[in-house]
Amino acid sequence: AMASDCGDRNSALKRCLAVLRDARNDSEQFAALLLVTKAVRAGEVDAKTRRQIFDAIGFTFPNRLLASRQPPAGCPEHTFRALGLTLLACFCTDPELASHSQILNKIPTFNDILVSPCNPDSTSMIDDVYQCLSAVMATTRGPRELVTKGTVSALCQAYVNCSYGSDRALALLLGLLAIAGAKCWQRDTPHLLAVLSKLSDSFLKAEDMTKFELCEALPHFIPLSPPLVQDSQGSECLHRLYKGLANILGSKLSQSQRDPALKLAACLVQACGSEWIPAGSAGSKFLALLVNLACVEVRLTLEEPDPLELEGKKEVVTACYALIEMGIQECLREEKPLLEEVQKMQLMRIMEEAFGAVIFYLRQVKQEELQDPFVFASVRILGAWMAEETSSLKQEICELLPFLVHYAKKLFKEGSPAASLPQPELVSTEGSGLPQDALRFLLPGFCHLTAEDRPRDILISEGAPALLCEYFLYQWEVLTSEPGSLTPLTSTEMSLQTVCGIFLNLVVTAPDLIRRDKTFSSLMGMLLKSLPLLLPQKDHLVLAANIATLGLMMARILASSAVLQGTQSAKEFFGAAIRFLSQAHTAQADPTSDGLAVAMSPAYASAWADISELWFLGMQALASCVPLFPWLPQAVLQARWLEGLSELLTRVAPASVDFELIAAFQGVLVELARASKTCRDVILSHHGGEWANLYGMAALEQCLSEQ
Repeated sequence: AMASDCGDRNSALKRCLAVLRDARNDSEQFAALLLVTKAVRAGEVDAKTRRQIFDAIGFTFPNRLLASRQPPAGCPEHTFRALGLTLLACFCTDPELASHSQILNKIPTFNDILVSPCNPDSTSMIDDVYQCLSAVMATTRGPRELVTKGTVSALCQAYVNCSYGSDRALALLLGLLAIAGAKCWQRDTPHLLAVLSKLSDSFLKAEDMTKFELCEALPHFIPLSPPLVQDSQGSECLHRLYKGLANILGSKLSQSQRDPALKLAACLVQACGSEWIPAGSAGSKFLALLVNLACVEVRLTLEEPDPLELEGKKEVVTACYALIEMGIQECLREEKPLLEEVQKMQLMRIMEEAFGAVIFYLRQVKQEELQDPFVFASVRILGAWMAEETSSLKQEICELLPFLVHYAKKLFKEGSPAASLPQPELVSTEGSGLPQDALRFLLPGFCHLTAEDRPRDILISEGAPALLCEYFLYQWEVLTSEPGSLTPLTSTEMSLQTVCGIFLNLVVTAPDLIRRDKTFSSLMGMLLKSLPLLLPQKDHLVLAANIATLGLMMARILASSAVLQGTQSAKEFFGAAIRFLSQAHTAQADPTSDGLAVAMSPAYASAWADISELWFLGMQALASCVPLFPWLPQAVLQARWLEGLSELLTRVAPASVDFELIAAFQGVLVELARASKTCRDVILSHHGGEWANLYGMAALEQCLSEQ
């Protein structure tokens, strides 16, 4: 009667709102509310009217409806609940109301409705719930509230059970995983694995375009964490995805079909490396095909780049970079390789052609394009190639070096958003300290190149040494910024080790540069301070070996600099370097005889493969430093190294000490005996003449016999 009295719908709504406000009892209010919700469901409410409805009833009335368990006579049991949800769905179309605490605290109620059995007459309730959840997710606080209040689990159950609206459940899950994937997997791994299981099963069985649509959805359900390879259900999912991708990529495809498949494969590589590809002939052929397709895609896109076409292809080419990086690693893998030698050689040739295209593209990059994340991804993958393949494309890489140094310097000094976007990542970047750290990916390649004349000269002329000094100082600050301890091995520590390797190359091949470039004096000061701090720390022996050896090698060249003139920091550094060198060897029972043999100290044993060359180089450098620093023999005496070494060589069987080790000990002992009468006397008083003769240390014997 009320509606027919008014020709205008809005005035009818206004009358209803007035009744809602002034109703004397529940039945009057309920009648008016039915008309309001009918208009709301018909979509006849504009923003202004919606606000009037809220002002008239607020959250109090919907809350009462949701809490009521007694329906009106002759109505379904969830009538009041359905009305309350309709009003909340109406309110949620206002973003301000969607983030209101009264909506957020209804999230558990929404979840309950999603996982409850669905009757044919309750579908409108579920539609309203999805509308509320979608609106909440679009707010700033919403995703966090949904994850912490259990919505991920409810959506997963709704999708796996094929409940009404399950397609909307999947869409919401995709949105939540895109925003807060790590948190979702942390809290709801079993439920998400169930969804992935269902999706991967559909992916394997689908024979139509659904297969390619699933290629788009599946990457969101692949976590960058262990569940997939550690869980039997996860492993089954991976196998289905492998078989589904093998079916797709082994067929003739259009570009629109191939691109999502390559992206899905790249996503699996980023999550699991090559663990999802089975060993054996089929797996190796698939891996070779995958890398081959990625290289073809890179060449097609980058060899003749059309700016507009390239823009649309950057995402798939970045995915191809992840596949190529896996290809590089698999070609180098010696233990249980997936690829046969012939396949490795073929792939290396194909990848070389792809990297020729990457270099060609980078040479075209303009100054204003340096912030583009795709440039970062291209530099990063080229760095991975330069780190492993040192002989190919040398001329092209040399020509590109000025750009690479300029690019790395720009990102390091100015900072940029470039690398903060997702990049194909086979190794963890945690602890790198810099979001835009292009230099980290170029360091291994630079280390190889500084050992060769032409590329080294280019790097020096482009100012790379000064940049690397600054970078070293910065990364040292990052490593030591954790109060009370140094963090476990991270990309920061790896970067510091590689920079030390570059500097060692420069010390050996370009000593004049070390002498004249003031940045190396600053670096020397930093090395003096860092070794005493680093050496006592557990699990940092490889970095300590790098810093000790580099510092000793540089000290020979910079002996006249003020920082090394008997300063406290210099004495502490040399004291730490002596401890590092002197504690490497010990005596232990020889299983082949009753006597003792020389052996690695337990603390050095696991790292010896990485530090043995550095240790021998450090011994040579220390021997060279002895005549340059008059106070150095006293530091050796204080460390009681001579007594310890005498005892070691006296106790062990001479046959257990190899010639290289004898030569290293003799080099240091001769310089100490020449430079210091006290050192010579200590050696003699500990039977030095006898064991020098026993070990064939002729130079030491002669030195000790001279008056």
